[in-house]
Amino acid sequence: MAATILLLTVKHSCFLRSGGAMKLAVRSVLAVFLLATSASLLAQSTVPNVPTMPLEQVKIGMKGVAYTVFEGTQPESMDLVVLGVLRNMTGPKSDVILIRLKGEKPEYTGVVAGMSGSPVYIDGKLVGAIAYRIGEFSKEPIAGVTPIGQMLEINAMDSAPSDAEASARNPDAQATRTGGPGMASSAAGTATTFANVMKPIETPLVFSGFDENAIRMFAPQFASAGVTPVMGAGSVDSSIKQPEPLVPGSAVSALFVRGDMSIAGTCTVTYVDAQRLLACGHPILNYGSVDMPMTKAQVLATLPSPANAFKIVNATEQVGAFVQDRHTGILGRFGEEPKMIPVTLTFHGTSKPKTFHYEVLNNAKITPVAMMATVYNALQGMNEYGEDTTYRMQGDIAVAGFPKLILQNMFAPTDGGQPTAYNMAVSLGEKFNRIFDNPYETPNIQGVELNFDLVHDRRWARLETARTDVTEVRPGDEITIETVLRPYRGEQVVREIPVKIPTSSPKGQLRILVSDGDTLDKMRRTGANTSRRFDLGSTIALLNKEHENSRVYVSLLEANPQAMVEDKVMPTLPISMMNVMEGMRGTQDMVVVGESSVNEASTPVDYVVAGAQVITIDVK
Repeated sequence: MAATILLLTVKHSCFLRSGGAMKLAVRSVLAVFLLATSASLLAQSTVPNVPTMPLEQVKIGMKGVAYTVFEGTQPESMDLVVLGVLRNMTGPKSDVILIRLKGEKPEYTGVVAGMSGSPVYIDGKLVGAIAYRIGEFSKEPIAGVTPIGQMLEINAMDSAPSDAEASARNPDAQATRTGGPGMASSAAGTATTFANVMKPIETPLVFSGFDENAIRMFAPQFASAGVTPVMGAGSVDSSIKQPEPLVPGSAVSALFVRGDMSIAGTCTVTYVDAQRLLACGHPILNYGSVDMPMTKAQVLATLPSPANAFKIVNATEQVGAFVQDRHTGILGRFGEEPKMIPVTLTFHGTSKPKTFHYEVLNNAKITPVAMMATVYNALQGMNEYGEDTTYRMQGDIAVAGFPKLILQNMFAPTDGGQPTAYNMAVSLGEKFNRIFDNPYETPNIQGVELNFDLVHDRRWARLETARTDVTEVRPGDEITIETVLRPYRGEQVVREIPVKIPTSSPKGQLRILVSDGDTLDKMRRTGANTSRRFDLGSTIALLNKEHENSRVYVSLLEANPQAMVEDKVMPTLPISMMNVMEGMRGTQDMVVVGESSVNEASTPVDYVVAGAQVITIDVK
């Protein structure tokens, strides 16, 4: 292998430097030979034995070489000179080595997205990884290097796999994002200006199978999850076999979504041994312990641009999983199989049923926004999509150890506001947010199945009137509520809903709420309850009790307090019971509302219902 790399590098070096100094060409060849030899030696041991240079030995004016892939899979050399060391640049005791790249290619392309992680060698010793660049529109290829000593800390952290697995996908155990760059001192001079403009080199995200509108629509949600959608070009195809091994300088990809739709981020390998690799030199998400597919990658081309230079990349065969995403880089384990969430979307009401299969990263921050973006993208990408399309959604989310979360609702266009597909996607994302937002246990989501019926009509109706013929009732009586709905540009729809007065109803006024499902759910989410975070089982139970929005509901409300303990409802509590339970009131265990819902009836209408009215009758 080393001989092959040596031969290829000799040919490439002579081609690039036919008019330059032969001494530089020979030095590059020897450096690549050393690189290949080091990778071969590392493959025989899990102990980092590649020669490294401590930060203290790095001096101004030192010359070295870095490696990255500009095209294909073969790392190419870039000469460099050290400009200085920026102390505390990315946080306390987080120093950055400032370098200037030299050579035909880096001087033409500049520091490009996807180059982060490129290993830097001085005197044959690994110094660190290219990870930062100076602002935007920089004319010179000046970069910041994360010292290898800081990156190897991640390798040491991962020495106990059980610890990483225990905290994987746990948002409460994840590392927090380090603050912005601070004041830095350097032998090259003051770095006050650099402190404001040096930033991590972007990791270009390839959205394969996505429409640009879908990415733009959910860019704010991706940003809040720590992902900046820096658009790259390329694709994800795991069927492509890439025989070349991953070595320092190779391109490597991390997948957030894979299948009929995919999202991949690509950077460069810094260090490799038989079991692990280090890459990027900065975080992708900075989530701490993660579990996402690690694949080889081919660079189709490197696109120079003053505003957004990046590598056009194809992610290829999977070789393991990234398990650590830390401040100074990401770490992957070879041979690991990540636990992704399988998703199936099936669409009816089209020329023929369409089905999409893909997998999503199981992560508290990424999973909700990835589900929103993929569902919205699938809906927008069909020829049957239209502004007046109504969607019926049925499906479930399977969580290990708990009953399935049933998803059944209807979404119709309304005047103004966001597209219907967007509102539906946000509603789905909110369910995932609530599943992950519990402080007690990490949800193990095993799969998502969603079926959509597309109706080419705006099936939306407003509750116009609600009435009953009686003004007085006795406990045990059955009354009929007549409702009138006004569909969008349609004739009135009349529905009669029988409801029984409870035999336990006390004398006095009884309020009857006639409403859509959303109004009832908002009543449950009272001001005292919105900040409550329940355990996972209670959260799923509460979500399964939410009302469909394609029905008209009749609720009987008594002026007696009602208590909610987790997902259990206790209506019309007597004062004596309230006194006994006073210690729980206002805590996470118990929430009290002023009215009790003593009975409920409904009827389906096949419209998205909006509106609410209250009728008052006397109980004798």
